[in-house]
Amino acid sequence: MTEARTPTSVVAAALLFDMDGTLVDSTAVVERTWRSFATRHGLDLARILAVSHGRRTEETVAEFAPAGVDVEAEAARLSAQEVADTEGIIAVPGAATLLASLPEGSWALVTSAGRALAEARMGAAGLPVPSVVISAEDVTAGKPSPEGYLAAAGRLAAAPEHTVVFEDAEAGLLAARASGARTVVVGACAAPVTEGLDRVADLRAVWVECAAGRLRVSYRNTNRGPVND
Repeated sequence: MTEARTPTSVVAAALLFDMDGTLVDSTAVVERTWRSFATRHGLDLARILAVSHGRRTEETVAEFAPAGVDVEAEAARLSAQEVADTEGIIAVPGAATLLASLPEGSWALVTSAGRALAEARMGAAGLPVPSVVISAEDVTAGKPSPEGYLAAAGRLAAAPEHTVVFEDAEAGLLAARASGARTVVVGACAAPVTEGLDRVADLRAVWVECAAGRLRVSYRNTNRGPVND
């Protein structure tokens, strides 16, 4: 018999979501895209995939591209390839139900993807695009900078410390923590930044009640031990 426990429950002004790995499973597309880049330039795909998740395409290209490669042009090529390739994209379990329960203006998408790519992937996964989207074009510094999460909180008229961020990647988790938001890990990321953070297996473990303009966010926190449902 596993030990029963009460879900974690907090009150928030707004929810902020990463996209890839948090709301959308785009693993197959991401691997295809970076494999084409690695093959074209004779690079180690595993090294690229180890650091690319959660970061803007141009920043990853700049880190790995051989001397003489036009980073801006290469990043634009990869971005166009990703927008056109939606095969295999699905919603993370629980994402559709959770987003459908949220009032308009209470949540935002904060992604390292460009706006066109974010819209393509959310659409392919059958998920709504919120009124507030902070994409790669909207920031001067991508994750792990907190700029995107701070901008999203501001657009929703919420103090960053009164928001809850759901993230799955090291760069994004660093950004969320730096913004001052309550940060919840989605999935299995085991980087040092996750130490002390709450964690959910996927978004089926999260539910929200709305009252008096506030959100009561509850979730089964797997960092608090086993649960008996």
